[in-house]
Amino acid sequence: MFVGHAMLAFALGAGGARLAGRRPERALSIGVLAGAFATVPDVDMLYALSGLVGETGGVEGFWSASTLVHRAATHSLLVGVASAVGFSLCAAGLASLRPGERPLVRAAGPLSGLAILFALLAVAGAASGPLGLAVMGAFVLAGLALTAAAVRFGGLGPGVVGAAALVGLVSHPFGDLLTGEPPLFLYPLEAPLVTERVLLSPDPTLHLLGAFGLELATIWLAALVYCRLTERSLRGHVHWRAALGVAYVGGALAVPAPTVDSAYRFVFGVLAIGVVGPAPLARRIYPATRIAQWRPDGVATPLLTGLAAITLAGLSFAVGYALL
Repeated sequence: MFVGHAMLAFALGAGGARLAGRRPERALSIGVLAGAFATVPDVDMLYALSGLVGETGGVEGFWSASTLVHRAATHSLLVGVASAVGFSLCAAGLASLRPGERPLVRAAGPLSGLAILFALLAVAGAASGPLGLAVMGAFVLAGLALTAAAVRFGGLGPGVVGAAALVGLVSHPFGDLLTGEPPLFLYPLEAPLVTERVLLSPDPTLHLLGAFGLELATIWLAALVYCRLTERSLRGHVHWRAALGVAYVGGALAVPAPTVDSAYRFVFGVLAIGVVGPAPLARRIYPATRIAQWRPDGVATPLLTGLAAITLAGLSFAVGYALL
């Protein structure tokens, strides 16, 4: 669900901003910021990299190390709401650093926001020790970096930054209910909101395929919102080469039945189909001599064709698996 987190937040942020009367360009900027904030909770996966070189090593070591801190402090709804307020106040302070503002106004925003963020660091350190403190520190730094970029380069106000942060941070943990252990929604409180993974099917492979389908649905939703805001035709950007995804029906025979714990076996094959399908389109639109001449129209067709190919590949694999 890594990509799905960002795409869902983008769709909610951009679509919501447009419904609120924002101009399409501004709505897109808000959606991008919300999507970026939705990736911040997964900074706790940085520690999992240590599992790749640990005693176990490999994929098993990676996931084993990730369970120590993943989906805890950074996935809390309480932390998400508090940090969104903190980032909004910091954005207010940064936005007020313009000529003519009173010094007290300049300082009040960032000081209040930093106080909230430092309080979150203290709580994480007390509840989860040094590792929790380090993870929360990475979370805060990533959020502050996005806040500064939104104010400095995006020209977004504190209210918009806070709303985008809230959408991204609060929507993120719900996407993890289908994979692995449920997030600690009410961290640091020891009151689990959800205690077990939400299962779409008792068959672990069908559950994985269902979760994969939901993630694809969020990506398609984001693509639809983007096309509506930019007045593009979603269907017009899908090339017939997407039909190559149907060939992955044979993957049900070649790939051992995948589960959430071994999803990479299935995902790598599906993504390969998504690359092979639109690759000639990308070469045709961007030959090596003109690679610097980037334009949105040229990117949309290969990306949406690849997404369609991946979707057909996933559906074909599911059909092949069901017929075995």
